[in-house]
Amino acid sequence: MQRTRLNTIVEVRGQQLSQFFRNPWRRISLSLLAFLFGFFVGTAVATTAGQNAQWDVVCAAFILLFCEFVNRWFYRRGVKMGELRADILNIFKMGVSYSLFLEAFKLGS
Repeated sequence: MQRTRLNTIVEVRGQQLSQFFRNPWRRISLSLLAFLFGFFVGTAVATTAGQNAQWDVVCAAFILLFCEFVNRWFYRRGVKMGELRADILNIFKMGVSYSLFLEAFKLGS
């Protein structure tokens, strides 16, 4: 890839951001925000798709594919355990999955 100004700026900003989140408290807070945002997205998708009753299967398929692709990328490829993007995406996926389990329990009771 060519060394353009834009590539340099993006690379430097990415390094600064990863350096900023090396602090354990900042990393924990970012992980918690990713989990809560995933929980919100899962609940929002389940309730809006359930209202219409036409997009249930399509939304469930997309969520299933998203979770399976994240699992395959995170666990099979051997992503470094300290990589910020991979950790945040995996935690977001866990929030989505957890919210869907809670929605299923609410509907079952």
